[in-house]
Amino acid sequence: SSSPPRDRSEAGQSENQPAFEDETNILGRDVEEEDEGEGEDLFGDNMERDYQPIPELDTYEEDIIDREEYASMSPGARAAAENEMRERDRAMAERGDGRMRRGILFDAADEDARPGRRRRIMQQAGEDEPMDDMPEAIENLEDLKGHSISEWVSMIGPRLEIKNRFKQFLRTYVDEKGASVYREKMRQMCEANKQSLIVSYNGLAAEQSVIAYFLPEAPKEMLSIFDEAAKEVVLSLFPNYDRIATQIHVRISELPLLEEIRSLRQLHLNQLIRTSGVVTSHTGVLPQLNLVKFDCTKCGNTIGPLVQTQSKEVKPTSCPECQSYGPFEVNMEQTVYQNYQRITIQESPGKIAAGRLPRQKDAILLGDLVDICKPGDEVELTGIYTNSFDGSLNTMNGFPVFSTVIEANYVVVKEDKEAVDNLNDEDVKEILALSKDENIGERVLNSIAPSIYGHDNIKRAIGLSLFSGVPKNPGKKHKVRGDINVLLCGDPGTAKSQFLKYVTKVAHRPVFTTGQGASAVGLTAYVQKHPVTREWTLEAGALVLADNGVCLIDEFDKMNDADRTSIHEAMEQQTISISKAGIVAQLQARCAIIAAANPIGGRYDPSLTFAENVDLTEPILSRFDVLCVVRDTVDPVIDEKMARFVTGSHVRHHPANMMNPDPTDDQPQDNHVKQDLLKKYIMYARTKVKPKLHYVDQDKIASLYAELRRESMATGSIPITVRHIESMIRLSEAHAKVHLREYVREDDINIAIRITLESFIDTQKFSVMKNMKHTFSKYLAYKKDNNELLLFILKQLAKDQMVYSRSRHGGDIQTVEISAEELEDKARQINIHNLQPFYESDIFLSNRFVHDKKNKTILLTM
Repeated sequence: SSSPPRDRSEAGQSENQPAFEDETNILGRDVEEEDEGEGEDLFGDNMERDYQPIPELDTYEEDIIDREEYASMSPGARAAAENEMRERDRAMAERGDGRMRRGILFDAADEDARPGRRRRIMQQAGEDEPMDDMPEAIENLEDLKGHSISEWVSMIGPRLEIKNRFKQFLRTYVDEKGASVYREKMRQMCEANKQSLIVSYNGLAAEQSVIAYFLPEAPKEMLSIFDEAAKEVVLSLFPNYDRIATQIHVRISELPLLEEIRSLRQLHLNQLIRTSGVVTSHTGVLPQLNLVKFDCTKCGNTIGPLVQTQSKEVKPTSCPECQSYGPFEVNMEQTVYQNYQRITIQESPGKIAAGRLPRQKDAILLGDLVDICKPGDEVELTGIYTNSFDGSLNTMNGFPVFSTVIEANYVVVKEDKEAVDNLNDEDVKEILALSKDENIGERVLNSIAPSIYGHDNIKRAIGLSLFSGVPKNPGKKHKVRGDINVLLCGDPGTAKSQFLKYVTKVAHRPVFTTGQGASAVGLTAYVQKHPVTREWTLEAGALVLADNGVCLIDEFDKMNDADRTSIHEAMEQQTISISKAGIVAQLQARCAIIAAANPIGGRYDPSLTFAENVDLTEPILSRFDVLCVVRDTVDPVIDEKMARFVTGSHVRHHPANMMNPDPTDDQPQDNHVKQDLLKKYIMYARTKVKPKLHYVDQDKIASLYAELRRESMATGSIPITVRHIESMIRLSEAHAKVHLREYVREDDINIAIRITLESFIDTQKFSVMKNMKHTFSKYLAYKKDNNELLLFILKQLAKDQMVYSRSRHGGDIQTVEISAEELEDKARQINIHNLQPFYESDIFLSNRFVHDKKNKTILLTM
């Protein structure tokens, strides 16, 4: 039997674990406190003193002795009672008013909650926080406790919490219909045997805002956590997928802020950024060390694997087997490699401010991102902006200078389709409403270069070139281009360069260059040695950079013949073949070319043919679909109107005149379209509309082609080839695109024939031009506004009357009087009988003509 407790108060104290302080008072002597480190000698000379009788303590109190008899308990009842007492003690311990300290009693199920286990976890995390604060830190993940974000997410506790939250996000994120988004994406990824999972940043920010906040600030650590979590989720769905892909990479898309290349600064270092540009060069795909194993040359022991980083080379310091300090050799067989490619992206030509040189930046593509883009592609790149030590930079600029590079995480090649996808519903609705206008063709073409007076044939040609035809590739063997090439040639001072500059503002992916400043390799492509790898790399030229866009070449006649012949292939086959320095490649150059040239001697001579006026060869001329001849002719009426237009334009656009903006821009006239809407309209039509050729009058095209061939042989002007038939079809498809039609109609063909004929007749000598116009009059008169024809006749009558009056009366003439009957006679010759609509039209009144019905005359006020 056990000895009785010595005192009731002492019994309670013993249960609460106090020191035996009362016993010293009873014994009547002081007990010296001994050093805790030395302990108490239990077997010394005074050992028997512990067993001496103490009558005051050696008795039980009657009120605490239970003398009743109890029946024996069954094992089940005993277990139930013990469980009840255990629950009571646990509840009292949690409240802090019981007899047991917190944490003494735990079930087997509470294994993870034991203080010792939690203390070990905290020590492994390298954290000196108290144990009871850890659950609060996990719940409040945004509380960094004084650490930086990169330090915080590297600790085991927060890292584990981020991983679990991201796994939950991948499993539970659903779209508007309630379908799991990333479960379907992972299924598609595994079906294609890929290892990239694209995660939308906007979706992540909506569900897990703290993780989305950490991601751009500490991208390296966060992306490694994301990759681990994604791999675990993928393997839970497809357990054997690790045999196909050892790693799963999370790619972040839709990062909100898009940075320009020239705006990247020290502020962006080691952060996740999104930028865009055109790929100008790329290296080959090289193997890069990922997990390295080394062999000790002295004992043969294999060391590793060691994780190789992008910034510095990792090497073992000593061999753990023989303790030697090397030398060590890389174990080629057991080392794990990854794909590596370096590309250079340059600012898009249309986004560079005037007078600035384009900036460029290197980017590193790893894993399955290699070969995702090629030179000439416009890309949007999301990655980590980081720096690396570069010895050559230090030689030039002093020691503490580092070169910067973007470690790509997600790359998307931007196409026209994606630009159209960025149009919102309001834009599409406005575009479709605009296409239902009957006069949309005239409105769109009038909106081309509204600040330039006249030159309707050039505006029409450039407008149709911007809309382009439909490319075809029958049987994937013979490609027929859809882009329309235009050549402007004529007298100086006729706004040729202004037209090209206007196109750079409204076209998609325009590249502007001049013949004097462009060489063959600058237009096509060239090879150069990479400064780091010292291998030959391919650099894209102007035509490759303008892929799926427009290349504008001014001063086309100033180019060397050798340089000009280099673009023959690009203008027809729309590819550029390179065979230099061991590189044999073929690049895409699917762009329209709009060129401007000056005649020989400066001014165009109408007594000579086009080929004699321009120093261009026949092969290059036949590759242009439309040839526009611009002549600076003297016409008093037109000259005065042009002077008024130019003066009014200068007054309207003066910086001080901000109260009355240009009516062609912010307040468009009825026959114009806003410039920003016109750009969207052209982009939408190019991408969404593909007109089909079904009901085309082939006999008409065949007979016209035969007539044109006969005329060209007789006149000795530009040669007519089969390319001109394709040009007519391309122009008809472009005209159908202007109206957003799915089929090419008869009037589209007729307009295309008229434009081709006008282009051909304008290149003739003046002596044969009149006869040729008469020969093809039935085609040339199609859909020409009668008011324009009547105005032309009226101006001729006014000019003749003015010459007659000046020769007879001399001096200045204020008004010119023309007989209305004479105009009606001329109109009847071209089958126009009703002139009343012409007298009431705006074109009649805007040219300062007044119809006097009473006297049957027309007055022109000078």
